[in-house]
Amino acid sequence: MPQVPLTCTQTGQPVPDCLVHTLDGNFVDGSGRTLLLRGVNLSGSSKAPVGHPSYALKDFWEAGEAGSESFVGQPLNLDDGSADEHLRRLRGWGFNMLRYPITWEALEHEGPGKYDYEFMDYTIRVLRKCKEYGFKVYVDPHQDAWSRFSGGSGAPYWTLPACGINPRAFTATQAAILHCEYPSPLPDLRDPASLPPMIWSTNYGRLASQTLFALFFGGRTFAPKCIIDGVNIQDYLQSHFTRAFAILAERIRDAGGLLDEVVIGWDGMNEPAEGFIAYPDLNVYPTVQGSTLKKGSVPTPAQSFRLGMGQAQTVDNYTFGAFGPRRDGTVTIDPNGVSIWADPADEPGGVHPQWKWHRDPQWRLGICVWALHGVWDVETGYILQPDYFRHLPWSSLATSCSAEPQPRVEVDFLQDFFLPQITSYFSAIRAAHPNAIAFVQAPVFAVPPEVPETLLQGRACAAPHYYDGLTLLSRHWSWYNADALGMIRGKYSNPLFAVRVGEKAIRACIRNQLGVLKEDAAPRSPSPAVRTRYPTIIGEIGTPFDMDGRASYEPSNPRYGDYRSQERALDASLSAADGVNALNYTVWTYCTDSTHQWGDGWNMEDLSLWSSDDLKRRTESTTSMGMTMNGGVARLLPRYVSPLLPYTSVSEPAHVRLAFLRDGARAVRAFCRPWPISTVGVPANIEFDIGKATVKIVVSVRAVDMPRVYEQLGDGEEVEDIGGAEEDSKKMKGSGTTSVYFLESEKTFEEKPSPLPTEIFLPLVHFASETCVSRSLVIREQTLPDGDVDPDMHGIGCVTTGTATPNAYTASTATLPLSPSSSDLVSPSEIRIVNEAYDVTVKMSEGRVELCERTQMLRWFHAVPTTPGAQKEDGAIKYPHGAGACSRLVGWMEKLCGGDLNPCPESCIVM
Repeated sequence: MPQVPLTCTQTGQPVPDCLVHTLDGNFVDGSGRTLLLRGVNLSGSSKAPVGHPSYALKDFWEAGEAGSESFVGQPLNLDDGSADEHLRRLRGWGFNMLRYPITWEALEHEGPGKYDYEFMDYTIRVLRKCKEYGFKVYVDPHQDAWSRFSGGSGAPYWTLPACGINPRAFTATQAAILHCEYPSPLPDLRDPASLPPMIWSTNYGRLASQTLFALFFGGRTFAPKCIIDGVNIQDYLQSHFTRAFAILAERIRDAGGLLDEVVIGWDGMNEPAEGFIAYPDLNVYPTVQGSTLKKGSVPTPAQSFRLGMGQAQTVDNYTFGAFGPRRDGTVTIDPNGVSIWADPADEPGGVHPQWKWHRDPQWRLGICVWALHGVWDVETGYILQPDYFRHLPWSSLATSCSAEPQPRVEVDFLQDFFLPQITSYFSAIRAAHPNAIAFVQAPVFAVPPEVPETLLQGRACAAPHYYDGLTLLSRHWSWYNADALGMIRGKYSNPLFAVRVGEKAIRACIRNQLGVLKEDAAPRSPSPAVRTRYPTIIGEIGTPFDMDGRASYEPSNPRYGDYRSQERALDASLSAADGVNALNYTVWTYCTDSTHQWGDGWNMEDLSLWSSDDLKRRTESTTSMGMTMNGGVARLLPRYVSPLLPYTSVSEPAHVRLAFLRDGARAVRAFCRPWPISTVGVPANIEFDIGKATVKIVVSVRAVDMPRVYEQLGDGEEVEDIGGAEEDSKKMKGSGTTSVYFLESEKTFEEKPSPLPTEIFLPLVHFASETCVSRSLVIREQTLPDGDVDPDMHGIGCVTTGTATPNAYTASTATLPLSPSSSDLVSPSEIRIVNEAYDVTVKMSEGRVELCERTQMLRWFHAVPTTPGAQKEDGAIKYPHGAGACSRLVGWMEKLCGGDLNPCPESCIVM
């Protein structure tokens, strides 16, 4: 790992110990250990105000128009104790990273320049609570299809009338599909529960979203007449968006103790879309597979223009079958003269009576903005410039030697429009948060552009999203799948070549797709010697839980309560992030108000890892269940939870913790999985078998990976020899600043013990002892009263192998010799640790381990080569011994160097 800097390049100040670095393709802590940051999006519920899910029509338009709805209470309720319950659960599942969705609407819903400081202060309180539980956070300016009022989430209501649009006409014109008005706002026809899966995403291909994104990213280029308050609509929208999140960053900065310590960075706009920009022909819908879904009515852009002006159109209709979208006849849409374009009477004299903006006279209301710019003719419906969005504005300037006009230049959305927007945005964020990591997210599945280092500044991360599209759309885990990323990027001449059959092939295909996304962060260099500089985090990944007609939810269905299909699907995706990919990720999502009936409360999506409807004792009396309310949504709190205690101080028995971690969780074995959190070196391979509960971890270690230990010193003080190798260590003097200590050796081919361990999350969910499992099952039938703890059930807080004896221990010593070369080890030593919490057998090629039950952490102290340029691989494998949480769930470790078992490169160490 490259040397961790001592001075911040952004501020010129000494690097704080808490700072997370982005070096050599990885997140790195202050000591130089590689971090894997894994967690969840907290939360999908944040797309809407508390108590106002997407299916609710009452006051939907009125509150939006008034700008009166506050998002205070999202994503956690800080007033009823439930925030501690949920954060403790997430931490107990091993997660250390939160992607924190916040919509533009939540910050600026009252009107342009009117900010909700109460919500910002509430967000600061939630972030402080996240800090108590040790989470790192990156903020996500979330949106889907532009806004709640265009069928998604994100922008405040006032942005639509600012663009000259009347959103109440969206349903009639199908310029957008709104959940609360599906399939019609008429009381006798309205049935939001029947909204088809993922049809909300077709809004990206409909008139409202495509127009709004074209104006946001390219208004100056494609809509020069759209001037409001003296600036183009592009600048108007972008400046308000950027300023809203910059003010939030300033507010968090001024609160103190959060930036860098908790909030490590900021995402760009969630899943940015091109809108019409770069569209080749407005008369046809693209025939090449793209990321925009064809489902239901599929009007071409030309048909959308006409529908938006109230003209009836007959359009193609699509269904999503076993092999993807297929045309299924046509459907006629008749708006009966209703237009999405705002009435000129709404703005007397060009001034909006409520929002107070001044619209330029050349921007006439009541007419499609694209007709206003000569793209099409309203009277005839004829498209005058079918390739209008394909090129930059045509120039009639003649060259010095020719009277011919200059050729038109094709649009590059990423370079021409996306990069300028994120540059402005991240510059504003870093004015308040200088050390912010820029989480760069290009449009879905797009090859990201070359981002200049002037923007990245050594602190950046690629943040693409990935979903198994076939499972997400079909709500079924199938025996076949396809390489969706490869198809969208033109890898196959025929879609059939992208098909994968059989679970083994599907899993390999998903892992390969995630590998491609990781490679996107690599420098565009033909030289294989050029290393990836920045890490990759999969910002969203997950699977639906309402599979197969909601079979897991129906008491009359034989599969009631059975999440095995969901487990297989989710494990396939998260296992793909393991292997040699060793990726960071934040799973979508965790919703505190998830229910079986309405899922995540947004457009019938149902991806939350937890639901109150899955609490095993939800039908018991309130004597054993606490119940609180948040905006009318019930939260069920098991009485055995101690919600007010920070995670690190909780000392309840292991079986109580195991019961708590499993209760309400769906497919918990898939997402609560073992992985190296902090690694001395870098994770070279992670393989976890969910069926056998076995995990193999291989670590690559170089001389530069020796962790550094920071000490605060006064003038003239020396750093203590923490490593115990005083004769070979270097001691540095400080001058009242942070000094650094690290082990070095002048001996050739020698190794030194690392002063810090590689830390591996070892979940009770998989590796609990038989006693722990059996007692956790009993607790679901008989709840321990608050404060009553069986003293015999307390596990040992931290078992250090070789220094402390667990309840059962079968190795004479747990400390292996740190030999000059691990290849000298003929066979690794075996350690079995058995107590009330764990039954785990460990084999490792060298070093020693500590098992800390309270944090479910295995700490592995192994050697680091001291010779410059030397490199070796250490490996860790846990394997089952005895019964466990899910039929013989424990772990195993074994040496991989030499022999017949997967020979590793020279000097491989294995745990």
